[in-house]
Amino acid sequence: QVQLMESGGGLVQAGGSLRLSCAASGIFSSINAMGWYRQAPGKQRELVAVITRDGTINYADSVKGRFTISRDNAKNSVTLQMNSLTPEDTAVYTCNAAGVDTFLRGRVYWGQGTQVTVSS
Repeated sequence: QVQLMESGGGLVQAGGSLRLSCAASGIFSSINAMGWYRQAPGKQRELVAVITRDGTINYADSVKGRFTISRDNAKNSVTLQMNSLTPEDTAVYTCNAAGVDTFLRGRVYWGQGTQVTVSS
């Protein structure tokens, strides 16, 4: 059983910053890509940012230049630093990890989600 424990999120004014963190715990063979998705009310879930184990990063166009993703492979954790937040960033942010379990099967894990609200 693998759990993704998220922290961070909350309420911030437009132009402010927040940091989201997520750590994987449990029994697994490896965690490869880790990232964050978000879903705003009435909208589909979208990828915000993802980082692979070797450091390859991909951002959604809407957050490029404002958000920074990083990870600690030793701790199987990922952090999303969000700057210059706008009301359009308001959403539930969910941590995601793609890994391999002890039976060498590919797995995708999800966190519980954390609310980010940006007031204007």
